[in-house]
Amino acid sequence: MSIANIVVVGTGYWGKNLVRNFHELGYLYGLCDLNPAYAEALSKQYDVPVLEWADVLADHKVNAVVIATPAITHYKLAFEALMAGKHVFVEKPLSLNVADAEKLCALAKQRNLCLMVGHLLQYHPAFIKLKEMVKDGDLGRLQYIYSNRLSLGKIRREEDILWSFAPHDISMILGLIGSEPDSVHAEGAYYLHEKIADVTTTHMSFPGGQRAHIFVSWLHPFKDQKLVVIGDKAMAVFDDTQDWSEKLVIYPHVIEWREYLPLPNKGDVIKVALDTSEPLRNECDHFIQCLTNGLTPRTDGEEGVKVLKVLSRASASLKEKQTPTKPSPIKHDAVFVHESAYVDSDVKIGKGTKVWHYSHILGKTTLGENCVIGQNVMIGPEVKVGNNCKIQNNVSLYKGITLEDGVFCGPSCVFTNVNTPRAEIERKDEFLPTLVEKGCTIGANATIVCGNRLGAYSLIGAGAVITKDVPAHALMVGNPAKQIGWVSHAGEKLGKDLICPREGRRYEISAKNTLDEIADFKISAKE
Repeated sequence: MSIANIVVVGTGYWGKNLVRNFHELGYLYGLCDLNPAYAEALSKQYDVPVLEWADVLADHKVNAVVIATPAITHYKLAFEALMAGKHVFVEKPLSLNVADAEKLCALAKQRNLCLMVGHLLQYHPAFIKLKEMVKDGDLGRLQYIYSNRLSLGKIRREEDILWSFAPHDISMILGLIGSEPDSVHAEGAYYLHEKIADVTTTHMSFPGGQRAHIFVSWLHPFKDQKLVVIGDKAMAVFDDTQDWSEKLVIYPHVIEWREYLPLPNKGDVIKVALDTSEPLRNECDHFIQCLTNGLTPRTDGEEGVKVLKVLSRASASLKEKQTPTKPSPIKHDAVFVHESAYVDSDVKIGKGTKVWHYSHILGKTTLGENCVIGQNVMIGPEVKVGNNCKIQNNVSLYKGITLEDGVFCGPSCVFTNVNTPRAEIERKDEFLPTLVEKGCTIGANATIVCGNRLGAYSLIGAGAVITKDVPAHALMVGNPAKQIGWVSHAGEKLGKDLICPREGRRYEISAKNTLDEIADFKISAKE
């Protein structure tokens, strides 16, 4: 058995790159993803199986897992993998709090397992060379380091720009200076959302007198990924947006003191020759080498904890300085509305309903009783939601959508409201209504094209695309979605006997091809 049979968990935006590299290195064993559509496409491309997470943990042939899922899931997945005896490579950040990260380090050490964090730039040929030059004293005594990591997007809602962009820069700065900062403070700006910083500047000072700052933003007109290192003998610039011949440049500039005045003395620019290997390939290969030879990763769990400590201190500093920019949400009796959520004044909410983080309920919307509205949900205007509905994270319900009682909307499912949208053409009068009938379940990442009716107790599979009316109790999957069976009131797929395995209800298919419950059946003593 290979020393590194690797399963990549999370095959989306970044995970697909890890899949490619571990496949090309010859160690890809399988894929695992909440969204089967992502994993299935890569499964066919690289001829490896798609596995359930429980099966990954139970499979003794799987030596290691590579976790490229949303940051909020990192701790749970890494903990379960280590408990199952798997080596773990987890993308940054290691977790969302220091205590959890320290638990992972302790568990990995206790079980003699490798725990590596994906601080990618530590494996970039330019940074490796720069670190060697600093160690050899080519720049002299380090005085000041600053980094810019700027672009337009990728904008997130589960974490702010500090946690999304800054970990790589913190990792590099700590690696160059060789110690943790004794002072950290940060300032931020909130343009797109009052609780999620879009721009931050983090300042650090170190015991040896060095200082550093990190400027990150996803509201910048062009990409700028630059690390500037100032020493008393020379200055270096690592600019990852440049061609390989100019990614690492040395400026042999010094400051001389003449008659008590500091004067710059400039030297000729030196372009440093580099190996042009792919940083991600280097990182993946390093993980394999650590497993093969029992080495400690360059960016191990302990290094990940140090980065998290700086992130946590910077984040705490941001919260101390943040001031409210909007009025408090409208209060409703016998309901829960999180302090970060916003509910317009003319909204009606039934008792027992909960509205969670960063959600917005727009005007003239009605929410029934005992509903759960997850994080980052937008509802309205003029939307009606029945009783006992559950709307998971990152769902938007637009005008024209009606949910009857007991509807479940899975994470990031999508509703449209116009069939032929154009950014520059106003088409609000062309919104088509969508009715989701009682007890319907809509899976994660499913898309509901407007103008259609989802029948009572139907079940829409994850990732399905609904382009036509759905019969009651129908089980729909695929793009475009097709019916592959029937489900009971309890959401159980029915077999040929049309008996619900959970509740024992019996059904029959009518002449009109509808599923009807046999309401008056009785189970005999013989049965």
